[in-house]
Amino acid sequence: MEGRPDKAPGRFKSEPNRAGSTTFVTPGLMEGTLANGLEIYRGLTSPLHRAIFMMFLISEVHPFADSNGRVARIMMNAELVAASEIRIIVPTVYRNNYLMALKALSHNGVTGALVRVLDFAQKYTAAVDFSELDRARSVLDRTHAFADPNEAEAAGIRLVLPTPEVVSDVQPAS
Repeated sequence: MEGRPDKAPGRFKSEPNRAGSTTFVTPGLMEGTLANGLEIYRGLTSPLHRAIFMMFLISEVHPFADSNGRVARIMMNAELVAASEIRIIVPTVYRNNYLMALKALSHNGVTGALVRVLDFAQKYTAAVDFSELDRARSVLDRTHAFADPNEAEAAGIRLVLPTPEVVSDVQPAS
């Protein structure tokens, strides 16, 4: 973000922001909303619950002019790493599932969809061996992780959980 100083990286927003039909917390209510959210967060004990709550809090408040989603996912994964839990990666092809689940919670108070989406994404992340870049990339390709979500949806392509069968013929890099 330092290459985009016009987005005021690291500083709270000064103007209201929105994405599609979602209007986020106004700048005047932002700090109080974050403070109240942190009080709720402190009462959570499960690392996964803390991670999901932190991600949703940042996503819902949208405290910055740009990169709120990235910051929200970084905060989620910071919670998981601090508890020695598996991180959550949201593959490109799974982006619409993630965004629809966020919207279901934000607009309708439906929590289950987001928990299911993030649970699957965590299982997916855990199933990929990232210790060797070329091999991991091959698994990500075979499971459709990099597919454009809109094109994939139109073609009926879904994210596939890496299984031993899917990854067994992936050749290690020489």
